[in-house]
Amino acid sequence: MHIDAHQHYWNPGRNDYGWLTPEQSTLYRPYGPSDLTGLRKRAGIGQTVVVQAAPTIEETRYLLSMARHEASIAGVVGWVPLLDAGAPALLADLAREPKFKGVRPMLQDLPDHHWINNPGLTPAIEALIEHDLAFDALIFTHHAEALAIFATRFPALRIVIDHGAKPPIRTGGAGRASWAEAMTQLAQLPQVYCKLSGLATEAAPGWTDATLRPYVDHLLASFGPGRLMWGSDWPVLNLNGDYLRWHASARALLEGLTEQEREAIFARNAMTFYRL
Repeated sequence: MHIDAHQHYWNPGRNDYGWLTPEQSTLYRPYGPSDLTGLRKRAGIGQTVVVQAAPTIEETRYLLSMARHEASIAGVVGWVPLLDAGAPALLADLAREPKFKGVRPMLQDLPDHHWINNPGLTPAIEALIEHDLAFDALIFTHHAEALAIFATRFPALRIVIDHGAKPPIRTGGAGRASWAEAMTQLAQLPQVYCKLSGLATEAAPGWTDATLRPYVDHLLASFGPGRLMWGSDWPVLNLNGDYLRWHASARALLEGLTEQEREAIFARNAMTFYRL
């Protein structure tokens, strides 16, 4: 059974998606499991990991409520106010939900690029470790140094970099060397994984397998097939691609691997990392 390690469900009518506006006509509507079922099955994806898209605990509970009644949702990565004094108790409560697997603080949207190393986060991070929960790092290249410091401080915390840290594919290579070096350095930390997701969104319209190959190859060389996991980033993916096209592209770009290595990227690594 293959796993999509990163996708979203949302309902704009809940009014806590600040980034999701009517101008984004492709995305500005409810997306739920029934919208993905046909695509999942055609791609051979049995289950998914649903990741938060709003910085609210209400959305986290919304996703967990959905997951209780939806067998295709293997896990939920939610949002928690990690700096709040009550964060450890909240995490303990959420950890009682079998499908609650980790948190994502949406680092890319925070004005302080070094927020991740705020000492006030320590109690919440220790609670994540205590309850065997994971940490999704939504970053750009300029966050990499701070994330490396954070990961070094908490070696027992499982961390995954979302979307390959959003490489500058669209700009035709500008900044690529800095991105590549950052990924190489982060990959030296053994508890840091990386998602093979979101790359189509970072490319210019009309992307091909050849467009993405240098970035996929570098992530593969850095993290190896044992610490990469495939994700769709659907429905955000619909801005510059589609589910079946990205799935086929990833399979083509990884065709040089052994069957076991591909199975790791498309299933086993997500199962291990998220404790599915």
